[in-house]
Amino acid sequence: MDRRRFLVTSARLGSVLTAGSLLTATTALAQSASSSPKDAAMPEAQRSAGRKARVFITGSADGLGRAAARTLLSQGHEVMVHVRSQARVSAVTELLDQGATAAIGDLAYVAQIRDLARQVNALGRMDAVIHNAGVMSGPPLLVVNVVAPYLLTALIQRPQRLIYLSSSMHRGGRASLSGMDWTGRTSTGSYSDSKLFVTTLATAVARLWPDVYSNSVDPGWVPTRMGGPDAPDDLRLGHVTQEWLATSDDPEALSSGGYRYHQRRQEPDPAINDTGFQDQLLAELARATGTKLA
Repeated sequence: MDRRRFLVTSARLGSVLTAGSLLTATTALAQSASSSPKDAAMPEAQRSAGRKARVFITGSADGLGRAAARTLLSQGHEVMVHVRSQARVSAVTELLDQGATAAIGDLAYVAQIRDLARQVNALGRMDAVIHNAGVMSGPPLLVVNVVAPYLLTALIQRPQRLIYLSSSMHRGGRASLSGMDWTGRTSTGSYSDSKLFVTTLATAVARLWPDVYSNSVDPGWVPTRMGGPDAPDDLRLGHVTQEWLATSDDPEALSSGGYRYHQRRQEPDPAINDTGFQDQLLAELARATGTKLA
């Protein structure tokens, strides 16, 4: 790449350069050069079999997000990974060496979530977004697990496919928004509550955006840093459904509004499909963030 061409590209990708590394911008140039506006606008299901998807995955430094990124890269897809801070970029060096690009932002802070959306949009429209990042407890729980997926959904150019990480523990959540602190200043709500909310978000998006395939996934209890080394479920099965929903032309993958476990559609908690509760959740998140889901 000649220096003049790189500088022109750097000007277009200012938000990415501000957040990260020279490697990110260089890889972004190679990706943007291979995409055309016509290709970006074409629905995934109508593309030729050889077309590879462009996928953004939150929380890609370890666990299921990293595993999904590694698999998709090995299949030839374009992947944008996400890490919490500049210091965490080293955790995804292997993925960057395989051709991934990196975006940086701490999902515990609304301002950084918004900047993360700008970084993603600077690289062009994604075919799929996998909302993988999550925490188990603490004051940031609702911000990371619910507000971040909501804001990124509202702010990132609308992809063809959206995948939200849920959990079987969502069934223990309360379908009540009373007393929830969406700012992350205090601890309110449980992990189960947060997974009930994000699964409801996925189903609401499927209803409101009929041109998008929006689904939630229970990955199982798998041996990741969050799940612990003694978790009994298969790690590979924990991320295969996300990859399938993000890239496959299987008619089952080209469906929306599902809650899936190991690719199979499951019945979620009844509150998930309650359109009244969906609308309450969206209204509350719009109020808390000042951003409405269009």
